[in-house]
Amino acid sequence: MAEIAVADGSWTFNGEFLRIVPGSDKGVHELRRTLGEVVVPLEAIASMAFEPSRKGGHVRMRLRKGADPLSDAVAGLLGPPADPYRLSVPKSRAGAAEYFADEVRDTLLVYQTPTAACDDYLLAGPSVPISATAGDGTALFDGERVRLEWTGFASTEKEKAGPQEFPLSDVAGVEWKPQSGMGYGTLRFRVKGEGPAQPPQKDLHCVSWGIQRFGGTTALVAAAVLARLPREAELPPPPPPVSDDVHDAVLRRLGELGELHRSGVLTDEEFAAAKQAMIRRLQET
Repeated sequence: MAEIAVADGSWTFNGEFLRIVPGSDKGVHELRRTLGEVVVPLEAIASMAFEPSRKGGHVRMRLRKGADPLSDAVAGLLGPPADPYRLSVPKSRAGAAEYFADEVRDTLLVYQTPTAACDDYLLAGPSVPISATAGDGTALFDGERVRLEWTGFASTEKEKAGPQEFPLSDVAGVEWKPQSGMGYGTLRFRVKGEGPAQPPQKDLHCVSWGIQRFGGTTALVAAAVLARLPREAELPPPPPPVSDDVHDAVLRRLGELGELHRSGVLTDEEFAAAKQAMIRRLQET
């Protein structure tokens, strides 16, 4: 088991799951504190790295597309300090952070976890009911219906129209983006049969903000809705014909596992298990 615990939070990895617990420090972003503990299965992880900086660095995890509704909802736009999959590490713990990242990365290598997009979410997403307020409105979602209520910052158009409510079955999609420069941050729901897109301040299906960088916890509402929208089923492509290239790839992989074992990265038990898996794959082809 590998673990790193700092003021920003703690990450624990047991070879099958990575458990993330946000720190209790007041500097921890509201979004991460509201999301709480997250358990990420190994097969959902696309990559893991330690990114050093002058003051320490970050342990950063990237998930496979389609594995996590939050990652899909924010589309890579959720930066520090709001990103729950990035752990800020002080300089004194940089060595431990690098070791932790190596442990996860080596496990991904040994088990050859796929990096392609997932057909189904491997993480459940935020629990419901959930709500978030930012800028001109509050978005509420109970698992079945979305409701938008306007604040005193709402435009005249939104105030006149009053609160908006629609069932999940009417939602065709959800879009989220942070505030940037002179532009607004937005949480927008695409509703079936709606007319042309309106500016954020006039869009009755959109909460917008111009000050908060990440809009509080609005990304969590976006993720909760996205997690419960139906995903179009796609038939997997037919398996490629077996060729000598497959055998060569497996044999090369066996050689790489041998090097990892000799260098001490893999224990005897880990090497034996990985070797048997590769041999079975060779026999199946």
